[in-house]
Amino acid sequence: MTDDSEGLRFQPDTSGLGDAITGQRVAYQRVSSLDQRVDRQLDGITVERTFTDTVSGKDTDRPQLEAMLGFVRDGDTVIVHSMDRLARNLEDLRRIVRELNAKGVRVQFLTEQLTFTGDDTAMATLLLSVMGAFAEFERALIRERQREGIELAKKRGAYRGRRRSLSEEQVTELRQRAGAGAAKATLAREFGISRETVYQYLRTTR
Repeated sequence: MTDDSEGLRFQPDTSGLGDAITGQRVAYQRVSSLDQRVDRQLDGITVERTFTDTVSGKDTDRPQLEAMLGFVRDGDTVIVHSMDRLARNLEDLRRIVRELNAKGVRVQFLTEQLTFTGDDTAMATLLLSVMGAFAEFERALIRERQREGIELAKKRGAYRGRRRSLSEEQVTELRQRAGAGAAKATLAREFGISRETVYQYLRTTR
């Protein structure tokens, strides 16, 4: 169903992206660890360019997001699996969508089945706020359940904390290379860990 009068298009994942689109279809993906499967986020969607960040949702350093924002042009469509993959919180979501729309770029969220075209209407603003707030609330609930699960496991004596991803030798090498000026993103990629984990290793001492 399409509601052009409100500037929002409600559509399945791949419909409505053909004849009306004159620019490129660009995908943005974010995963919180290298163990997650990025291909599931845009399963069956054909795009001309994909930008993927491997960072935590709370991480402000998202180089591929910045690269995507600099790459897209008027007439392009940015396709994202869901709102929480694009933004860290509601304020971040509004900012990014506004920035893209100001450039003439459509933003399509597959899970929510919403496309924001930049029409400044009350309904568009409301839906963006409501759906973004819901995604943020859902993440908060997940974090709360995780904390409760850890506390219960601790009481049972079953929680031992997260296992370290790297061996003693790897941690030593990581710290030496970081001290020599190696980029954190490069270290994260080569050691198969997130940048947040790299910083944790560099902050902690044995």
